[in-house]
Amino acid sequence: MSIKFIASSKLPTPFGTFTMHGFEDSETGKEHVALTYGELAKDGVILGRIHSECLTGDALFSLRCDCGFQLETAMKNITEAGSGFILYLRQEGRGIGLLNKIRAYNLQDSGANTVEANEKLGFAADLRNYAMCKPMLDHLGVNKVKLMTNNPKKLAAMEEYGVNIVARQPLQVGKNMHNEHYLKTKADKLGHMMTEEHFKED
Repeated sequence: MSIKFIASSKLPTPFGTFTMHGFEDSETGKEHVALTYGELAKDGVILGRIHSECLTGDALFSLRCDCGFQLETAMKNITEAGSGFILYLRQEGRGIGLLNKIRAYNLQDSGANTVEANEKLGFAADLRNYAMCKPMLDHLGVNKVKLMTNNPKKLAAMEEYGVNIVARQPLQVGKNMHNEHYLKTKADKLGHMMTEEHFKED
């Protein structure tokens, strides 16, 4: 995979001012973004998140998933920590694309769970690829990562591609009446590390 750095710019957000770094995969033409905050110490353990695009959750405030909640919380956690990164990967719908995601939602409206819906459309439960992460992190100078995730397959993929994950921080937020079944399916069918303790209200 050939990942090319394009440019960087400041990105003011409600949580703080990040730096946005643009990358292009020359093989697929897909564009990916890294957000960084503060100074990323070369030999330090850097707090970060690998976040796959979710237009419905990240931008349209959907309550069907926990993606937007996770992205917002990750940004808050990073600014509170003083430094960190987010790799925002353009692979909507766990890799099936936006329109197929809408088709999958239609099947879920009829009773299928998130895994069954993908499979009924002829896709695997998760088609995401994380090969772009290592070159992006290399460009940022990140060598050791404390990764915000609940997904053991993401941890395994990072290690497979040579990313040094030294710790995991759970990111279990956003549970509501619309996504309870979705979250349970992620735990039961996809192995996500979910516990009710993380959903207790303050």
